[in-house]
Amino acid sequence: MSKPTVLMTAGLMRMIQDQLEQNFDVHRLDKAPDQEALLSEIGDKVIGVCHGGHSMHVDAAMMDRLPNLKLVSNFGVGYDGVDTSAARERNIVVTNTPDVLTEEVADTALGLLIMTVRELAQARDYLLAGRWAKEGDYRLTPHSLRDRSVGIIGLGRIGKAIATRCEAFGLPISYLGRNKQPDVAYEYYSDPVALAEAVDTLICVTPGTAETQDMVNAAVLKALGSRGILINVSRGSVVDEKALKAALKDQTIAAAGLDVMVGEPNIDLELMTFDNMVLLPHVASASVHTRNQMGQLTVDNLLALKDGTDPLSPVPETPFKAWS
Repeated sequence: MSKPTVLMTAGLMRMIQDQLEQNFDVHRLDKAPDQEALLSEIGDKVIGVCHGGHSMHVDAAMMDRLPNLKLVSNFGVGYDGVDTSAARERNIVVTNTPDVLTEEVADTALGLLIMTVRELAQARDYLLAGRWAKEGDYRLTPHSLRDRSVGIIGLGRIGKAIATRCEAFGLPISYLGRNKQPDVAYEYYSDPVALAEAVDTLICVTPGTAETQDMVNAAVLKALGSRGILINVSRGSVVDEKALKAALKDQTIAAAGLDVMVGEPNIDLELMTFDNMVLLPHVASASVHTRNQMGQLTVDNLLALKDGTDPLSPVPETPFKAWS
């Protein structure tokens, strides 16, 4: 009996590849010498797509090449690389990997916040350059977590985990969302400028969508003010990078820490030139422990399709089940 066909858009963890190859006829689109030829050959056989990475999108055009596609299993909690509107129109389920990375990303967000506020990356560079012995102690950092207030843009699973950690540091919390959450005691704002005016530290953890494109713009950064710290662990598209560079140059805000940037991994090289910027290469969930859990959930959603059982983690924008 032949195995059902799955298309992978990018190379993912070995454990994903191995399990998929045990259960499916797997084809790598990113490795195909001629992608169009591959899609013409197997397109009508593909029932599932395993998607990851940032270089390729599962858009309406690709879905149209896969007329029997039932599921796109997305490796990652963010699924902006999949056109969910097109999927919904075609009765295709899209799944992601929530929950299993919540705590890891929240840990990273707090680590990045501390690095940025206390200039820990810069202090390390000072030591490694041999300047400590030659020039004396690294300067007293002008900012601290003391007497700060935090605004979280996007109070979902990860946002709440970040808030819990911030509370442990004694930091008051406010948040921005589409709607006020009735079971949340934090101060609610519906406008990003108003939130920025009320706090001096912004942490972005909202999905990257058309609605959130450049949400943190020049007006928001101006409202955040000269003590302002911006942390982004969501998607690069949420921050207007041109406005951010201007705000860092003229000290409209104090500093920024980014784990995500536009055009990854080919980011704007000018971002690397700022002394008041900490950059990480999109590593918020990048531990073996967490990535293994993400990988297993990615596989398990495809196995559910093969077995005819319910998907484990469908995103709300697409049908819960398309193969009943």
